[in-house]
Amino acid sequence: MQLFVGLGNPGAKYAHNRHNIGFMALDRIAGDHGFGPWKSKFQGQIAEGRLGGDKVLLLKPETFMNRSGQSVGEAMRFYKLEPGDVTVFHDELDLAPGKVRVKQGGGHAGHNGLRSIHDHIGEAYRRVRLGIGHPGRKELVSGYVLRDFPKADEGWLDDVLRGLSDGADHLAAGDGGRFMNAVALRTAPPRSSTTPKPETKAGAAKPATPDSPPAEDARSPMQKLVDRFR
Repeated sequence: MQLFVGLGNPGAKYAHNRHNIGFMALDRIAGDHGFGPWKSKFQGQIAEGRLGGDKVLLLKPETFMNRSGQSVGEAMRFYKLEPGDVTVFHDELDLAPGKVRVKQGGGHAGHNGLRSIHDHIGEAYRRVRLGIGHPGRKELVSGYVLRDFPKADEGWLDDVLRGLSDGADHLAAGDGGRFMNAVALRTAPPRSSTTPKPETKAGAAKPATPDSPPAEDARSPMQKLVDRFR
């Protein structure tokens, strides 16, 4: 069994905040893959289902971001899971908006939700880092992440969420490469490699072809003289 955790803050007030993109990711996966209804458990909301051949529990902690680890730790202990069974979806200031990266282990980079999870289960869990961009100055970060996504971001945000859902089976199977490919097909679809040839306009001159070399004159000197006076 695997545990997919989305980070965010509970309540309608925060539902569309940049900080809640982890909740948004789990909602899209649950809806697209036919997970069961959300239920209150482990100090959060859980939904059960399958991704490919794997049983997966989705968890949205309702402890508020700074205490997310309490909810995650409780769910892990109940199901006797290891940190390697856990994948956390979270907002990432150090990635441009719309960029997605998968990371195994490592530090929390000052993210309060990850910091709390580190405190409860250690660092050996997998993260799906969802880029939201940086406001430019450290003192602006709090207001930035707790502000709703603007309308201008709705296009790329929907592409990212669809891509995460498209690749969820691969993520559960441990195939990070195919997961990222699925995301990329939504966020950066390949352009056609063929370009139509320009049509030839009616009456357009055909390209010039080299002239044939003049034929050699095989006449005798006498014949040339006779021909000259004809």
